[in-house]
Amino acid sequence: MKKTNVVLCSAVHVFLVVAYTLAVAWLMFKAEDWLGTMQSPLGPVAFLLLFVFSATVVGLLVLGKPAYLYFNGQKSEGIRMLFFTLGFLFLALVLVFAIIAFYNIPSA
Repeated sequence: MKKTNVVLCSAVHVFLVVAYTLAVAWLMFKAEDWLGTMQSPLGPVAFLLLFVFSATVVGLLVLGKPAYLYFNGQKSEGIRMLFFTLGFLFLALVLVFAIIAFYNIPSA
């Protein structure tokens, strides 16, 4: 796998992680409007199932392709892709915190 393919694939995977995270956050933000207040133990069960599903999806997006490359003899590409993915994920995290900080500036 070429270096540009590793970088592009890492960036696409991080974009998908961010998009999926935004979708789940929006779902959780709007859940009470759609479902009302939970009065049964199914609310925590649904939340935990969503958590497990999300961990699996994001785990596959972050670790799936690097592990596949690593275990199919392309060890350096797999490790490089993992670190590019983590780097892009860190940049996305910094961007989100910067947006939060910008929109939460207290007015004088």
